[in-house]
Amino acid sequence: MRAARVPARPFAGLGPAGSDWPHARRVAIGLLVPGLALLLAGRPDLLIYAVFGSFTGMYGRAESPGLRLRHQTQAGTVLSAGVAIGIALSACHARPWVLVSTEAVFAVVVALVTNRLGLSPRGPFFGIFALGAVATVPAGRIAPWAALAICVATAAFCVLIGLSERLSGTRKPVPGEAVAEPARCEARCARRRRPWCALTHAARYGLAIAAAGSIGLLLGVDHANWAMASAAVPLAAADARNSLHPGIRSVVRRGAHRVLGTLAGLGAAALLLLPPFGPTPLALSVMVLLFPTELFMARNYGLALGFFTPLIMVMTELATPAEPLTLLTDRGLDTLLGVAAGIAAAVLVRGPCSPRLRRRDGR
Repeated sequence: MRAARVPARPFAGLGPAGSDWPHARRVAIGLLVPGLALLLAGRPDLLIYAVFGSFTGMYGRAESPGLRLRHQTQAGTVLSAGVAIGIALSACHARPWVLVSTEAVFAVVVALVTNRLGLSPRGPFFGIFALGAVATVPAGRIAPWAALAICVATAAFCVLIGLSERLSGTRKPVPGEAVAEPARCEARCARRRRPWCALTHAARYGLAIAAAGSIGLLLGVDHANWAMASAAVPLAAADARNSLHPGIRSVVRRGAHRVLGTLAGLGAAALLLLPPFGPTPLALSVMVLLFPTELFMARNYGLALGFFTPLIMVMTELATPAEPLTLLTDRGLDTLLGVAAGIAAAVLVRGPCSPRLRRRDGR
């Protein structure tokens, strides 16, 4: 039995699918309410904790209410765990190499967990991103338990929003989102090789993230956490033949989306960071940018990054103010470094059910 393949195209259609609108609305509301509450409290600098909690709403895109509840609860737990570890590292004033080691190990664990639970978006990206970004926020700005409470409360709010709306319809997978493996590969992995495939896939994440972080530290590039997060992106490429071991073409295409989308987003970020805007307009821009980010995320990952990148840059500036040009430059360099590390890991580490090995074995 052959699985239907999705045509490989560099970029999907620009317009969002019909079911993307209610999903994007749920995600945006999940951040808007806690974000406005923080603004009213005079603490836009704490928006970073609410943002990572709001990523819970990105899961369960076109699932039934029951399945969405389960997956969003699981995703919220993973995100909260990443934030909790990041808060602990920040409170302990952990050295950069400790952050790199911790994030690489966490990536392996989260890759195994998300694969086992069947979460989508796939991979450990959001979990490790939360860990690394929060770990770089200076300690002492808020009690650790209060920072974690903001994240957990936002995640719980997103779960409630997901429960409040009925399933609005399903749609076919499009380039850039997870697709099912062919029946033959799935059956073979399910018998004996599935655990080994999952372990290899998780190890590939660990290797890519450790390499990106280590090289970033050796080169003296600031915000090595951005390089580590970018390293995870190509490895989550959708491939109609094998979701755990995507072909190199799919990995490179995903990396190209990451680089081009980030570069476009840096231009938008410059328009927000270089003028002397105050914290309130910047915080509001973060809330606004989340809607188009999620609206286009499944349909066109590169376009979505044009909104996601300034969101992250402004969020980072609110939490840890820095010289804007330096911040923008670091993000560009870290993205290139991370994507290169992810592609290299995909080339070097191939699993037992990867397309290359299947051809070698005559399967």
